[in-house]
Amino acid sequence: MKNIFAKTMTAFLVVALALAAVPASSAFAADEDPPAPTNEKLEKAWARVLKLYERTGKAFENTDAHIAKFQGMIDKAAENGKDVSDLQAALDAYEAALTSTRPQYEALGTVISAHAGFDAEGKVTDAEQAKATLTETRDQMKAVKESMGETFKALREAIKAFREENKPEEPPKERDS
Repeated sequence: MKNIFAKTMTAFLVVALALAAVPASSAFAADEDPPAPTNEKLEKAWARVLKLYERTGKAFENTDAHIAKFQGMIDKAAENGKDVSDLQAALDAYEAALTSTRPQYEALGTVISAHAGFDAEGKVTDAEQAKATLTETRDQMKAVKESMGETFKALREAIKAFREENKPEEPPKERDS
């Protein structure tokens, strides 16, 4: 469970960092033309996009099994008499967000598989198309992030709170005489 959480959280954090790293507007004065990015910079940006897409995809891979595993853990805790209402609500919201975000993720995949302006090895073939592709992927990644909202964070926090509330009692320590 910890491994799945870590991987999913890493994927969403990477997407968030990528979106934060790509500037939304130019910092240059309006009367100057900003310098065009070099092919090398475009290729590096494309490589980052591909890596982010792959990491994000891990959250969408085998969603049913992923959710079923969480649900099994919640069901087991409920059988043991634990209050799982907050966990269940967080899992339901996360599952709904994953389901509703899947089309946006698949649209991102379409843009990436078309890779306009880049060849199969990630080299720039047309700088203008490459910039447009990078802009479109940034917008698609932003849409995926916004669609997911804070549902994963809420699920993670619900699990953390549940664990805190249900810590096993530690036996008293024996004193050495």
